[in-house]
Amino acid sequence: MAKIAIGSSDEPVQPDCIRAAVAELILTFLFVFAGVGAAMAAAKMVGGGGIAGLTAVAVAHALVVAVMISAGLHISGGHLNPAVTLGLLVGGHISIIRSIIYVVAQLLGSSLACLLLKYLTGGLDTPVHTLAAGMDAIQGLIMEIVLTFSLLFTVYGTIVDPKKIVPPGLGPLLVGLVVGANILAGGPFSGASMNPARSFGPALAIWDWTDHWVYWVGPLIGGALAGLVYDNFFIIESTHDPLPTGEEGY
Repeated sequence: MAKIAIGSSDEPVQPDCIRAAVAELILTFLFVFAGVGAAMAAAKMVGGGGIAGLTAVAVAHALVVAVMISAGLHISGGHLNPAVTLGLLVGGHISIIRSIIYVVAQLLGSSLACLLLKYLTGGLDTPVHTLAAGMDAIQGLIMEIVLTFSLLFTVYGTIVDPKKIVPPGLGPLLVGLVVGANILAGGPFSGASMNPARSFGPALAIWDWTDHWVYWVGPLIGGALAGLVYDNFFIIESTHDPLPTGEEGY
């Protein structure tokens, strides 16, 4: 059964947690700046529509996610995403206290990135995630659940699982590729957020909260579900004691 690392409510925040939170803020800032910036550039250069704009946004997200996870993996784990943090929390890989600190840092990083983009582009609106015409909130919710489940399942399979067969350093790239593929698949329908922080910053910058709840509830359900499924069914704990060695006097 997956276990949540609860931690003590009066446990002091350790210096390594502070460093990790600062890393999450910076990493999320850079990720959102590039991701939202690419969407704004695509809208400016190719009208924001069509396969060219969608592909440009997907590639930009794939690249920046891979690089930012790699840059932060040894400091904070390179979450960049409250859904990732929750998915790891339900698997017992991060404490509740640390996860809350991470989410605050991620939201702050995203907000700062979008406010700066709005300023640097002369007041252009940061594009918010919205549901496509003909898609209702439940359909969008299910889309975000599935896409985020895919993302977290990949995180577990390529980075978290101690028995993974992925070569060291390749996991972040594979996670980035899944993000890009999911944007190509779901972008025209729900926007393929998979990340509440990624949706929060643009919405805050232009104060547009239309259907915003979908981009919290969907990714958080998908992330938590993937953490529960992978941790319970695919992470295999050792069931025997190692044989003693000569150093132990056997």
